[in-house]
Order: sequence, then C-alpha cells, then structure tokens
Amino acid sequence: MKFLGFEKPRADVEAAIDFMLVAALLVFASVWAYHKFISTPPYVDSERYPVRGIDVSSHNGMMNLDAAAKDGVEFIFIKASEGATFRDENFRLNYSKARHAGMKTGAYHFFRFDVDGVAQAVNFLGAVGYRKLDLGLAIDVEKHGNPEGVPPDSITHRLTQMVDYLNLMGHRITFYTNRDGYFDYLAQSFPGTPLWICSFSETPINAEWTFWQYDHHGQIDGIKGDVDLNVFCGNRHEWENFLSGALWPYE
Repeated sequence: MKFLGFEKPRADVEAAIDFMLVAALLVFASVWAYHKFISTPPYVDSERYPVRGIDVSSHNGMMNLDAAAKDGVEFIFIKASEGATFRDENFRLNYSKARHAGMKTGAYHFFRFDVDGVAQAVNFLGAVGYRKLDLGLAIDVEKHGNPEGVPPDSITHRLTQMVDYLNLMGHRITFYTNRDGYFDYLAQSFPGTPLWICSFSETPINAEWTFWQYDHHGQIDGIKGDVDLNVFCGNRHEWENFLSGALWPYE
C-alpha cells in the first residue's frame, strides 16, 4: 500500500520507531534527573565552614591557580602517586602553582588494594620528595578504580603497612574515602586518624572528619571543566590551629 507515493511503514517498523523514541526519552530523562537530583551538591554553610579548597590531578589539565585563589580557594590536595610505580605527571607543576598562589597544600596517593603497602609508601614519598605540605599526606581508599575480589584482610594488612611506614618516616596521615570505604576499611582498624570524607549529603558522616569533599562538579576560576570542591571542618581559628600542628601528634 502506498501513501502519497511512499509505501506505508509496516506495523512492526512503526512499533520499532516508537520504541526507539521512548527509549531516547527515557535516556534523556535519566540524564536530566541525575544532574538535577543525584549530582546536585548539598548546601554547605559558608559561615560554618568558611575555609574552601579543591583537589586536583593531571585529569584537570592546565590550571591558573592564582585565579582560583582569587576565587576563594585557600587549600588544595594534589595527586602525587598511585600504587607502587605510578606518579602523576602534573604533580610538580601543580604544586609549584599552588605555592605561588599562596594555597595551603597537601598531597594524595590512590591506594591500590592489590599492591604491597610498603612499596606504595615508598612510591608516595618518592613523588612528594622534600616539598613542604601544610596539609600532610592523604591516602585515597575506595573501591572505585580497584580490582574486585581482594580479601578485606589483605586490604587492611597492606594499608596498615603503608600507614606504619609513613608514620615511622614522620608524616601525618589523612584518609580520603566515602561512607562505604570508611566503614569497610577504616573505622575499626584506624580509629582517630583524620578523615577527608566524600559525601553528597548535608550530614557527611556520623563520625569526626577534618575535610569534606561535597561536589565533583564545581566551577572555579582558572580551571576548565569540573573540579572537586572541599571545605575544612571548623572556623578560622581552628584552621590556624590545624595548620600550626596543634591537632597533630607529629609533624
């Protein structure tokens, strides 16, 4: 059968077209809902948490951290290493830029579940060198990006190896993780260690924390694209005490 010179689509073809349209609308709605609700950052009271910061790696590309500092960024955690051999190619440059901008700096290492802890500590220290780190060293402990199937006791053993080595070398440690990572790997084995928590809830976690990463999609002057946003847990007086080492057992 022809309609205006064209063959009328068969019923099964029409049904397939309808299905694709509905599927496309569902995908669009899912993406919109994700950005509208799931990825929307929580409200962070600037009076309660006045000290703002970011964390970066080579994935953030070239940055103007002087512009970021003028936009209110006061501290920064910079990725230095991962596992036993990987070192972030932009760590030295990002560190130099951060110091020039007057930011308080820290370095972080992505912890690999399947790699010897001492080897990871040695790699971390090799990447950092003798650079001054106002915020000390942070270890990123999370399932995302790690292999599955590694026994929890093996993870804890390797993490303990790394922490013990860094402590013996005189470094203060902060753990970065999310809620699952905290309760799975840290709460029982490392009580009292400073916590940098990733949470998109207005109540980050029912535990003491030092830094809060609350947004993966921040917009900061001098940085193209999204950047992670953080705050320090405390007022400016507490921030100065933190920087002076009053809250730490060792330098």
